Amino acid sequence: MSDNPYATSFGGQMSGAVNYGTEAAADLIKDTTTATFAQDVIEASRQQPVLVDFWAPWCGPCKQLTPIIEKVVKEAGGRVKLVKMNIDDHPSIAGQLGIQSIPAVIAFVGGRPADGFMGALPESQVRDFIDKVAGPADADHKAEIEAILEEAKTLLGQHDIGGAADLFGAILQADPENAAALAGMAQCMIAAGQLDNARQILASAPEEVAKDPAIAAVQKQLEQIDEARKLGDPQALEQALAANPDDHASRLNLAKIRNVEGNREAAADHLLAIMKRDRTFEDDAARRELLQFFEVWGPKDPATIAARRKLSSILFS
Repeated sequence: MSDNPYATSFGGQMSGAVNYGTEAAADLIKDTTTATFAQDVIEASRQQPVLVDFWAPWCGPCKQLTPIIEKVVKEAGGRVKLVKMNIDDHPSIAGQLGIQSIPAVIAFVGGRPADGFMGALPESQVRDFIDKVAGPADADHKAEIEAILEEAKTLLGQHDIGGAADLFGAILQADPENAAALAGMAQCMIAAGQLDNARQILASAPEEVAKDPAIAAVQKQLEQIDEARKLGDPQALEQALAANPDDHASRLNLAKIRNVEGNREAAADHLLAIMKRDRTFEDDAARRELLQFFEVWGPKDPATIAARRKLSSILFS
């Protein structure tokens, strides 16, 4: 059973999990020796910063620092690794680095010592030190979340509803008020025909989040779907247009239906055809409807880009 509150069933349970660059605690913290130092520290630091904690069993301040630095490294979620070296058993590396008192922590980045501190620092200062050598956590997570959102949107565009919902849902577990992920999850529900679930997702958004353009666009999409359901049989509308190409009311309704069916090119073309024939129809209704389509599709959607070019040629030719 998934503990993902956004999990649903599209032919199977969705239980996505996003790692955000985290690693198991066993991989983040380890002991090293003189023989393994090059691999554990020098080579590893070419991939991510490695903190080396030089300590000894008899050192009181070392015992104070150990639980603090281990906690902060674990909370850093894989931004750094911690390697501990007992200088009683392995004194040569500390001697080569000129370490004369412990605890001493040296940060290796790109295979070389980059920074360090001595003594049992409080938790806040250890956290600041990690942010200094590895970058702030918020910046890292924001970039990773943005990358995951883009991947989820790509999957949804490829009609991989389950895969997209897995990623959107995992982001929402970490950040329940992420507007883009909420909107994306609602779009997955719409694509799966689960309109009531989509409405519930949008209704769950806090007031400030609900004002986000991504949420507003999905809400508009649901309104368009509800409207299109009342516009009649598309085949009958096609027949009406075949008999009278200037039946702009039928063409406008057909455009709305094609839009909610996902045939964006056809929807845009019908509206553009009305504009070419009669810009005054219902107070420029075709252009206003097309702009609402753009709002839902988004500015980067290929259908938006293509239709906007055609619209410009009509308006400015």
